[in-house]
This record gives sequence, C-alpha cells and structure tokens, in this order.
Amino acid sequence: MTSTNSHPLALGVIVGSLRADSVTRRLANELVALAPADFHPRFIEIGDLPLYNEDLDIEVAAEPPAEWARFRSEVRDSDAILFVTPEYNRSVPAPLKNAIDVGSAPHDQNAFDGLPAAIVSASPGRMGAFGANHHLRQSLVFLDMPTMQQPELYLGGSSGLFDGEGALADPAVTELLTRYMERFASWASRHRRIAA
Repeated sequence: MTSTNSHPLALGVIVGSLRADSVTRRLANELVALAPADFHPRFIEIGDLPLYNEDLDIEVAAEPPAEWARFRSEVRDSDAILFVTPEYNRSVPAPLKNAIDVGSAPHDQNAFDGLPAAIVSASPGRMGAFGANHHLRQSLVFLDMPTMQQPELYLGGSSGLFDGEGALADPAVTELLTRYMERFASWASRHRRIAA
C-alpha cells in the first residue's frame, strides 16, 4: 500500500447491504485493506438509522434521533466517502437511500456537502449493479459531492469474487481494487473539502 499524499484523509465507508457477511461487506473490507496509507478508513454504519421523517428535524421541542446525530457527525468528520453497494430493483437498497436522506437534512445542514466520493457496485449479474451505481450518482450530484468519474468500478459475478476461505479468488481483481483505491486517494486529496 503506497502513499500518494502527505496529509492523511479520514475515509468514511458506507456499505449499502445490511447483511453482516454479504459479498458487498466483504468487498468493502477488501477495499479498505488495499487502500493506500493516505486513507484512515472507518465504517459508518447505516442499519440502525430510523426512517427519515422531517417532523423529527423541525420540531423545536424534540431532539432528532441519536442515531441520526451519530451518523451525521461521522460523515462530517470524514474527508472522503466510499460507497459500496449492491443493486436492488435497478437502484440502491432502501437503507442506503435512507442514510443519504438522513445525512443531507435538514436542508441547510447537508453533512455530505463538498465531500469527495467514489462508488463501487457489485452484483451476481453481468452488469455489476450499473443501475444502482448511476442512480446513486444522481443523488451525489445534488449533495454537491465531487464524485470520481474514472475509473468506474462495476463488479459482475460477485458470487464468485471470493474463495472458500473468504479471500479474493482472482489476483487480477485484487490488483484492480488496489489501483482503484490509489486513484481515489489521489482524487480525494485533490478535491478535499475546505473547512468553513
């Protein structure tokens, strides 16, 4: 893992699948393990977030749910966000969409604002969750997150990515993920959010 930058970057990793041993979670773990030393990664969990309800943000007498506050704080404490997602019905899983809604609210307090991002998507089919990847990109445009355009990373045949021991089965995939994370470190460094 080589270094491309002298200023460490806090990398928030958001996984779209809630299943503990999902292929998506395993893939995210591999991406973190292969990331260059520039990144200090931390998973930002989304499974405990109550569904977004604007009433809970605008009621003066009520505090927003503690889980929302925790999530928003962890996003704000990041210098970059890596999204790793499967595809459900040609889109992102509902928990991931909910996390985006929670993190971007209230309207004038978008925690994602200005954070450089990258998206890795995977599916058992050949298209590698292309639909989810691009649907998520639409949201990130609105959130004002500079999102790495190239290289794109869609991993088809995700059920065959790992061997019986849970390791990546193909050295070429390991090399692909390594190069992707190196490029993202460079991208994130160039587009690092300026503190207000």
